[in-house]
Amino acid sequence: MTATKIAPYGTWKSPITADLITGATIGLGSPVADGDTLYWLESRPLEGGRNVLVRRTVDGSIADVTPPPLNVRSRVHEYGGGAFAVKGGCIAFVDFPGQRVYRIDAGGAPRPVTEEMNGALRYADFDLDLSRHRAICVREDHRGIGEPINALVSLDLNGDAAGGAVMTSGHDFYACPRLSPDGRQLAWLSWDHPNMPWDGTDLWIADIAADGSLGEPRHIAGSRETAVFQPDWAPDGTLHFVADPTGWWNLYAWRDGRAANLCPREAEFGLPLWQFGAATYAFLPDGRIVCRRSEAGQSRLALLYGGHLHDMSTPFVSIGSPCPVAGRIALTGTGAGEPTRLVLFDPASGGIETLRRSASVDIDPGYISPAQPITFPTESGLFAHAYYYPPANKDFRVPDGERPPLIVRSHGGPTGAADPGFSPAIQYWTSRGFAIVDVNYGGSTGYGRAYRQRLDGQWGVVDVDDCANAARFLVERGLADVKRLIIRGGSAGGYTTLAALAFRDVFRAGASLYGIGDLTALAHDTHKFESRYLDRLIGPLPAAAETYAERSPLAHADGLDCPVIFFQGLDDKVVPPNQAEAMVAALDAKGIPVAYVPFDGEGHGFRKAANIKRAIEGELSFYARIFGFSPADPLEPVPIRNL
Repeated sequence: MTATKIAPYGTWKSPITADLITGATIGLGSPVADGDTLYWLESRPLEGGRNVLVRRTVDGSIADVTPPPLNVRSRVHEYGGGAFAVKGGCIAFVDFPGQRVYRIDAGGAPRPVTEEMNGALRYADFDLDLSRHRAICVREDHRGIGEPINALVSLDLNGDAAGGAVMTSGHDFYACPRLSPDGRQLAWLSWDHPNMPWDGTDLWIADIAADGSLGEPRHIAGSRETAVFQPDWAPDGTLHFVADPTGWWNLYAWRDGRAANLCPREAEFGLPLWQFGAATYAFLPDGRIVCRRSEAGQSRLALLYGGHLHDMSTPFVSIGSPCPVAGRIALTGTGAGEPTRLVLFDPASGGIETLRRSASVDIDPGYISPAQPITFPTESGLFAHAYYYPPANKDFRVPDGERPPLIVRSHGGPTGAADPGFSPAIQYWTSRGFAIVDVNYGGSTGYGRAYRQRLDGQWGVVDVDDCANAARFLVERGLADVKRLIIRGGSAGGYTTLAALAFRDVFRAGASLYGIGDLTALAHDTHKFESRYLDRLIGPLPAAAETYAERSPLAHADGLDCPVIFFQGLDDKVVPPNQAEAMVAALDAKGIPVAYVPFDGEGHGFRKAANIKRAIEGELSFYARIFGFSPADPLEPVPIRNL
């Protein structure tokens, strides 16, 4: 046995390296069945972040469907999703660079459906209407002046130079066009500014006429204050959907002119629709529903029938996209101590066949820190939630009395959530001697609508208080060093990070990844999907202009007096680079230690292996220099101004 070494926190040697994270890790998602054949997407950092469509046939053989350089990824809403559909052996998908739609038939090569328009027309969320030789989808039209125009369109799969015929329009946003099994009806969602899809959406049905056009739409469910998610048709033609009129996203069926709640429960069967194609339930051939729900922040898999949930035991703490195929259920699952897998789950026996692993390297459990759910007191007598990860490395212990540096993670969105599934990006830090707390601040999903609405009008206040109180909670229990408290986050989490550094005297360093420093500039510069998001989170402009200024870290850089590192994609259309650059200039002018690492060719989030590695190691190098410890890893330092 190897003797345990004594070494300070932050200096531990770990096998969970940046090379392991980028070189042996792929993204897995969007499982879709076509008969007994399963399709899914893989995001591959070593191929420049290319999304590849993969197929598994009933005999178990697995092969790529889309050859390089094709990249199956939509840019609608900038976040994409719903980039392919398959039915009867026909595949339609959108290629990322030009947003051109392609078709693949069984055994054939990809051939274009739409003309090359350099992204002026973008497509997502396909359903295939093969009897009419068309695809029905969301189109985002950027050809005019002003904000783009969204509509539901039909694309002729034999070639569509016009880029689609409009089926319905007039609302700001559309999603989830879904054909009934007999092809005679279409269901879809719409919503309008200033709502986001988790605030309030409307569910519609219309008959399809003989010429393929839509009849008069009929409103089924939803409102400006009720959010509908994932409409879908059961095999018998009954429309199902998820909605939250009770304050919880429950599953409903539309029968006899009314919506019936199939299982009233204080649980979330839905998700915030950041990306098209998100799915939490599906139908088995016998009519039972397999569903994923979040209850008290934990994912569970169940069968729903007869008005009752029948939970199924799995080894996963995070479950995504259940999809029945060939008598089993395909899903993505992440354990507390193992990376995400794409598996086939047998609901009868509980058996699991692994099709793909997101990481090809097994990690010794001695280097893994499983998530520990915590609930802690915060402002106004309320409580908030988080996952705590203590330092863990079987090879090391620290000198008596030393407390670990703590990284407080603020997730993006801000309408999103942290989950307890194994994350190499978290274990990288805990195995080096950092503690982490991943905060589900007020406004996070998974705890009901009321918890989600805590952030209404309070972004930059509630989230900041909850992150600060999570840190204080752990310091009071001796689980963190009060002199080495760090906060970091990306996108909206980057805003929470910068606001916490500017408006609270709790943290001693921070890291902002494509974060927001100027709220007014964001409201004017960001893309259509989020252009009115801040109306609910802060207030409508121009009436709330003073509040925007009060909560913008850039306007209060004088209150920020600790070191910060910024990472930014230069092609980011969601949070443009001028946000990070303005913050860096303000801190530099004040003489605060600051580092800036821009990445060419990256957008909102980093996809290329070299850039992911640089961001991970650059952040560790930054903290090491700020707090005066020597990492075990050889790291390329980042330039730090004013140090």
